[in-house]
Amino acid sequence: MGFSEHIKEIERVGQGANTGRDALVVESWRRCLDTYQLDPAKAREAVIVSETRLREHRQQAEDLVHIARSGLERLYRQVAEQHYVLLLSDREGVTVEFLGDPSFNNNLRKAGLYLGSEWSEPRAGTCAVGACIATGEALTIHQTDHFDITHTPLSCTAAPIYDTQGALTAVLDISLLSSPILKASQNMARHLVSSTVRRIELANLMANSRHDLVLRFAAAPEFLDVDPEAAVSVDGVGRITGMTHGGARLLARSRGLDWRSPELLIGQPVADYFEAGLDELASLTRASLPQDRRIALRDGGLLYAHAIEPQSRVAGAPVARLARPAPAISRLGGTSPLIDGLRRKVAKLAPSRLPILLQGQTGTGKEFLARIIHEASGVAGRFVAVNCAAIPEQLIESELFGHAPGAFTGALAKGRKGLVEEAEGGTLFLDEIGDMPFAAQSRLLRVLAEGEVLPVGGSAPRKVDFRVVSASHRLLADMVAAGKFREDLYYRLNAAVLSLPPLAGREDFVWLLDRLLEKHGAMGRPLRLSGAARVMILNYCWPGNIRELDNAIAFAAALCEGGLIEVADLPDHLTHIGALADQETGEADVRAILAACKGNVSEAARRLGIDRTTLHRRMKRFGIDRTH
Repeated sequence: MGFSEHIKEIERVGQGANTGRDALVVESWRRCLDTYQLDPAKAREAVIVSETRLREHRQQAEDLVHIARSGLERLYRQVAEQHYVLLLSDREGVTVEFLGDPSFNNNLRKAGLYLGSEWSEPRAGTCAVGACIATGEALTIHQTDHFDITHTPLSCTAAPIYDTQGALTAVLDISLLSSPILKASQNMARHLVSSTVRRIELANLMANSRHDLVLRFAAAPEFLDVDPEAAVSVDGVGRITGMTHGGARLLARSRGLDWRSPELLIGQPVADYFEAGLDELASLTRASLPQDRRIALRDGGLLYAHAIEPQSRVAGAPVARLARPAPAISRLGGTSPLIDGLRRKVAKLAPSRLPILLQGQTGTGKEFLARIIHEASGVAGRFVAVNCAAIPEQLIESELFGHAPGAFTGALAKGRKGLVEEAEGGTLFLDEIGDMPFAAQSRLLRVLAEGEVLPVGGSAPRKVDFRVVSASHRLLADMVAAGKFREDLYYRLNAAVLSLPPLAGREDFVWLLDRLLEKHGAMGRPLRLSGAARVMILNYCWPGNIRELDNAIAFAAALCEGGLIEVADLPDHLTHIGALADQETGEADVRAILAACKGNVSEAARRLGIDRTTLHRRMKRFGIDRTH
């Protein structure tokens, strides 16, 4: 296919025509045209990043490369005679490991099949690495499947590598400078790449699960011990702590969930997915024959399983006591479309270096979310929180940036490191950033732009490297428009914006309430609410959001007897909605909660603390239908 024919086909696809291309290719072409605004007539030469940037990307991928090394070398030995080159790219599409014939180095570098090449879709158009990052699927981009005419001689096959928490972390690609015309010629390449990725993910899970039970699965007993298709790790109380991509698909299929939402899987009880408890699963070791290790999934499917006991334990402690905290992202909230969407965004954004701006009313949990982002990012440094509204204006610059010895009256004789430097290698959380004085805003902008901090009264800047997360209960865009916040700093801080809903608008309110009852209850014994107290809490508007609810439960916990919170134990300002009978909610309460739940009976029953049958009976008695 010639240059002009290729461009015309891309243009026809952009106009909605069906040209017979694979659906994945068509979708990628449309992203290139519509999302990235790429011009198919403009050739883009291969991009090789600078040595400095490559070093940064390789350092971040160092652990994965170490674990994957033997698998990569084994794959390259299998394909080298067919003149393939092997590329391992990170989640941003930058090649951090390369294996190829040195005699072809010049041609490979020119084609972008080289260490440091960048293959993201916005940069290179449709290509195997970029499309793999965009879709999360193994695929082949063969010759004229490429968007850019520069790359049409190439045939590239790639598969995604997922980390133990279900996030795409890298892409393994093998490519040819020239290949047979038929795309089907790359089917074996796709099989080899996918098999290698499966082994890399399993090795990574094993390396990160030394204190956990690991369950490996296969459809046939013959492959159970030699080449399992999926694996998950489970802690001492039976909750899922990690998984391979095959494991994520298996778990999601068992419960009819979406594997692209790993936060719905991590931290959940393993017994929710299998017709077996933790003890039965833990017994499926090599002590029994493979064909005897059959296990049923909740959807009725059957698999063979192999349990690998923890490699190290706390001395004298049984497996059931080796619990670990739930993964960070699973603590964001319960199950609701809004919170599920927030979890998906956090899972993608946390490992990146993008500055994140958190918007939400006071008390909605902005610092809590910032800490989760920090934990999920995997960075080694500290989480340093700064309340910009709480530091006196005359001290904020020295607090943030530090000061040189004797820089001002009252300064420490030895000088002092500022909070920005304290966050080196970690996360700097700037709460209520909208209250930062203009002078401090200017200095912060320079720090973010130049990666250097100059202490107050100092003459020599110091290099700093940190991730910034900021938050405000005010809309910073409105403050910029009113001239109360620097526009250039605003655009430095809001590369990504996450919004937290007010408590009254959260569909997972009951989940949050239950977590707070657990938090303030006695060890292993959560607090309980009487029916009337629960209705009163659910009907209140909570202008102070989660912080106000937390304070109310703490107050009630101190007053209640025997762990049961009655109406009389709640703060006085909640009781303005009137006393309710403990035995049963009244008609007005049922109507109000059904209206708040938009007629969703299941949600209304949860909020009332009763089952659906009881609620239906009361609705019938009060003459209320679902459409109320």
